Amino acid sequence: MTKSCQPPLTSKSAELSREEQARALCLRLLTARARTRAELAGQLTKRGYPEDVSTHVLDRLANVGLIDDADFAEQWVRSRRMNAGKGKRALAAELRTKGVDNEVITAALADIDAGAERERAEQLVRDKLRRERLDGDDDQKVMRRLVGMLARRGYHQSMALDVVTVELANERERRAV
Repeated sequence: MTKSCQPPLTSKSAELSREEQARALCLRLLTARARTRAELAGQLTKRGYPEDVSTHVLDRLANVGLIDDADFAEQWVRSRRMNAGKGKRALAAELRTKGVDNEVITAALADIDAGAERERAEQLVRDKLRRERLDGDDDQKVMRRLVGMLARRGYHQSMALDVVTVELANERERRAV
């Protein structure tokens, strides 16, 4: 049985190998879900890849369209609004933690107007109120809970308070009939 002997790695081939490893890591991470350039750069840095290798790999992935922060931001906003009911402030904060630029965040959130945000808040409150027990004079407790729920999801407090007041009155009227 003979052992194959690999040629010693030169600095050029070692650099190429590191670049291939970095690219493979990025592709593996992108297979699980879309990621921002900053997230991938952070993962490469965490694993000890030199900055020049990281930059080259990330530039190449961006050129072929596998990394697109604007597209990521639009998908993120659409998904988190629909599935988690997040408001504009919460979405902007989440995108900032993902390393998305402020201009890209502004563009991704431009489609959400105040009416659409209020409509989503109303829907969230209605859904929650359907499962809520409304006994006697516990309106303050229910209001605090619902306003808190909306605040945690990034809705402005004044709008949240208004939405909860209106929807609570509507629910009480619906149950009275």
